[in-house]
Amino acid sequence: MNYKTILSLITVLMLSVIISAYIVLAVSADYCCEKTTYGAWCQNAPEEKCDSKLRMAPTSCDATSYCREGCCYDSIEGLCMENTPQKVCDDNDGTWHESAECDIPQCRLGCCVLDTQAAFVSLTRCKKLSGFYGVETDFRTGVGNEVECIGIAQSRDVGACVYESPDYIRTCRFTTREECKKTGSAGANMTESEFYKDYLCSAEELATECGPSRETTCVDGKEEVYFKDSCGNPANIYDASKINDAEYWKKIIKKEESCGYGAGNANSESCGNCNYFLGSLCKDAKRGAEAQYGSKICSDLNCYQTSDGKDHRHGESWCSYDGSTGNGADSVGSRHIRHICIAGEEIVEPCADYRQKVCLQSETDTGSGIFTEAACIVNRWQDCVRQDEKEDCLNRDKRDCYWTDKCVPDVPPGLKFWKEGDSQGVCKVGNAQCTVEYEKGLFDSKEPVKNEECLGEAWASSKNDICVALGDCGAYVNWVGRYTDDGYEWKVAKESKSLGRSIIDDLKRRAGV
Repeated sequence: MNYKTILSLITVLMLSVIISAYIVLAVSADYCCEKTTYGAWCQNAPEEKCDSKLRMAPTSCDATSYCREGCCYDSIEGLCMENTPQKVCDDNDGTWHESAECDIPQCRLGCCVLDTQAAFVSLTRCKKLSGFYGVETDFRTGVGNEVECIGIAQSRDVGACVYESPDYIRTCRFTTREECKKTGSAGANMTESEFYKDYLCSAEELATECGPSRETTCVDGKEEVYFKDSCGNPANIYDASKINDAEYWKKIIKKEESCGYGAGNANSESCGNCNYFLGSLCKDAKRGAEAQYGSKICSDLNCYQTSDGKDHRHGESWCSYDGSTGNGADSVGSRHIRHICIAGEEIVEPCADYRQKVCLQSETDTGSGIFTEAACIVNRWQDCVRQDEKEDCLNRDKRDCYWTDKCVPDVPPGLKFWKEGDSQGVCKVGNAQCTVEYEKGLFDSKEPVKNEECLGEAWASSKNDICVALGDCGAYVNWVGRYTDDGYEWKVAKESKSLGRSIIDDLKRRAGV
């Protein structure tokens, strides 16, 4: 073996050693980081790139339990993400399943029909999208792919269906693509129909017998007033300024591109772009509220001069009470009432009797004014008297109470005080007794030295307040303003006493009746 051969062999051996060393180093440096120092989750990287606060292992992430890939299901959005590490899924509040390809019932896809559009998504996602677009959920199983789904949506396209009638007249019907196909095969004397997406039957280029008119109509399932062509088909949203505009009678114009968009247009003579949520809806016009053309108008759905003397918007609800409420002030026999403004009418809904439900009202600033919402909710008064600590008493997550020397209901429950035993169990909790100690003086005189305050009207009044807050107990006022002390007895050394006029007047003011 000559010198050159030996040198070549040494070089090859050295190169092999170097390559092997690099391979060993590369393998030894390949860690599965639960999280890297640069914020990525479940990545293979050198050990020094792994976040030392979390897990790491000298292996591929596919072989670890903490970075095992599966299906991450978002139950709120209805989205399914394939090949997602469990840690990433958990940190994003998802539900993780072992099926990496998301072959689970929650992720099975179907066709979600959204009016004239469609999406190939899961049922939960379909519900989410339907709510976003304000349409009813229409989820169809058995649709194999997105192409089929889009085909369903296309069949719901609306436009002008042109055909020749049995009388050989070129006529038109505004309908869907699917219905138009049926029209073409409806009779032996009818020619094949032609569908023109987004066109109105009054379009001049279609050369049909249908043309513009001065009539208007309400369309089922829609809130706006529409022009009506001479064949009775709906056209675009009523806009008096466009009645002679040929372009306005040609193709469908979207709601947001029509007159008065973003406003309610209630009782507008010239614009039929009604908005149900802003208090208007297509209805027959009435005397004093008439349109410039046609017999329909955006009828005002708001309520004016309601029982509380205020104007309320359509959909608003609010509370009313028979006097004061809260802090134990509700009068005997009083009731909470919920009012709702629906389509211009004030509807009155009393909450459950005996104040077992109370009316709660909230206000929201919508940018165009305050919108009130009210609801009758359960009155959670039952365990107030069992709370000894003020903090527990005022815990609104668990009960509806307020604190005044002791824990009592915020809204006292109504009691059947005329039935023996029904109210006694509640009212007796308010019983109070105070022992006054005296010191004897000369000539049989005596002076109070302890609890002297118990002899005064102020003490009796404060204890009566607790009785009143427990329910229909104690001396109080009923919802028509009549005072009675039949449920209250105050004695000092066996001598019966009554609350004074000033205390009674204070009780009436407190009751607010």
